[in-house]
Formats: sequence, structure tokens, C-alpha cells
Amino acid sequence: MSDTAPPSVLFVCVHNAGRSQMAAAFLTHLAGDRVQVRSAGSTPADSVNPAVVAAMAEVDIDVSAEVPKVLTVEAVRASDVVITMGCGDTCPVFPGKRYLDWQLPDPAGQGVDDVRPIRDEIEKRIRALIAEIAIA
Repeated sequence: MSDTAPPSVLFVCVHNAGRSQMAAAFLTHLAGDRVQVRSAGSTPADSVNPAVVAAMAEVDIDVSAEVPKVLTVEAVRASDVVITMGCGDTCPVFPGKRYLDWQLPDPAGQGVDDVRPIRDEIEKRIRALIAEIAIA
């Protein structure tokens, strides 16, 4: 990570409609411009999961305008930390990047009651990530 630019983090899941959107939203919300945040999916959905939108709204984070994005080699190359959430081998690997794999349940097809614990676990991991990469 460069001393002149904020660290950059890329969250990747299959559809970029749930876990990676929640993670990106929490990191943006908690770290602001102290970190560059991206999210993408290996097979992006058409829209963000409505249960995810509702669960995030409960913690005053609006992801309703977010759009799932396709994972690109450029996004991985431009990121210091790449956090996968179920994309498996489809995520390109480059030397010098930090890779983490967060095993989290997929919120696809779940209701808000089932998404809340996933959301809360993601928030906990984001807070720990902020401490790890020293975004003070």
C-alpha cells in the first residue's frame, strides 16, 4: 500500500448483489475517503438483492442505487487488498496483492431476517479490516 494514496480494497462475490455490496458499503460508510472501495462479481446480477437493500437500510446505509459490476482484471490489478466471498478460482491473482477469503453465507433468495446476521458479520469483519490496514 502506498503512502501517497489511500489503500484500495476490492470485494468480490459471484453476483455482486449481496455480500460484496454490503462489505463495500460498510467500508465506504466507516472509512470514507481514507480508502478506495470497489466491488464486483464474476457473474453479476441485474440488481442488488432487495433483502440486502432492506437490511442495510436498517443500519442507515442506502445501497438502493448500487449496480452490480463485472469483475475485471483491471479492478484486481488496481487494488491493494482483494477480498473474495465465494468467487473461487474466477478471481485473478497478481503478485504483491493481499488476498483474503471470507466464508459467508450467500444472501441470495433469503429474506431480511436471514440477511441480518450476514450483514452484522460483514460489519464486524470490516471494522477489523480497518484496524488491520491502519485506516485511522
